[in-house]
Amino acid sequence: MKILKYLLFLILIFIIGASIYIATKDGNFQVEQQELIAAPQEVVFNEVNNLTSWEKWEPWSRETDDMIVNYGEKTSGNGAMYSWRSEKMGNGKIITQEVKPFSSIDQEIVFETPFGESRSDVYWTFEKQGDSTLVTWGMKGEQSFMEKAAFTFQDQSLSEMMQPMFQKGLNNLEEEIIEKMEAYSINIEGVTQHGGGYYMYVTTASNISQVQERMNDMVAQVDQYMTTNNIEKSGNPFVLYNQWNEDAGTAIYSVGFFTPSEVVTPADSKVLNGYLPNQRTLKVSLKGNYKNLEEAYNTAYNYISENGLTANPNAQPFEVYVTNPDNSSNPAEWVTNIYIPIMPESSL
Repeated sequence: MKILKYLLFLILIFIIGASIYIATKDGNFQVEQQELIAAPQEVVFNEVNNLTSWEKWEPWSRETDDMIVNYGEKTSGNGAMYSWRSEKMGNGKIITQEVKPFSSIDQEIVFETPFGESRSDVYWTFEKQGDSTLVTWGMKGEQSFMEKAAFTFQDQSLSEMMQPMFQKGLNNLEEEIIEKMEAYSINIEGVTQHGGGYYMYVTTASNISQVQERMNDMVAQVDQYMTTNNIEKSGNPFVLYNQWNEDAGTAIYSVGFFTPSEVVTPADSKVLNGYLPNQRTLKVSLKGNYKNLEEAYNTAYNYISENGLTANPNAQPFEVYVTNPDNSSNPAEWVTNIYIPIMPESSL
């Protein structure tokens, strides 16, 4: 009996000692991971802010096939919420608490554990770095006594367990964003009569590879001139290709805006006024990055060839930028209408 009492006494001492050790153990934790994602800040922010997109890149659902996700009334912005249930990954929910477009998102994550609900803070920051975005994804909180006890017998701490998952999630996020940004479509709108009209423009010549780069400054130059002189714009910016020499790799092009009527400019003005006639054209729409314009033009000229049409050799093709980088930072949302002048029906 004395031996049994001693054993019970030793066990009691061990339990008390272990409890004191666990109770005094620092339960604060923080896990954080960063990734430089080759995408605009606004695009990356919007992907994270929209909770319906999380299933495509967060790492936990990719490691189980039994996860059931439900969304709250809001799926983006303050108050957005989604919850999940999984035998393998457990149950929980995320609630967005504060959003600062396009720089940060603060959230609360709740895990359902055998010891009750465990709540932690999740934070995101988005920092523009050139054409890329430095994304920081972190989680911090304090473990309960039972949670500290459970992790005492684990080979890894909570932070060590979560770190690789955060890295996987950011890698998946980058892949998902780039895939979405690469999406594009080309649509033949058909033969249409373009009304033409007067327009304000500037003209330059450059290597073909420099066209897109120079166009932004040219649009800004014409826009500023028209604003300063109270000249009304009609529609979106456009580019008219005066000459395109594929062999030499050079182009001469005019960039500007249509106007409701003719505008007479001073003799020394760099911004000029021109006139585009009413003409029969083939209209082709590209939704996506400008790097797909070459394919769009090839599609257009193939259509012309296959449908008994003839491009007008005395007129120049032009592009109207319906949705452009000024309207959206996501290239997949850019809409460019291409107009290729074709010969009138009577002359065919």
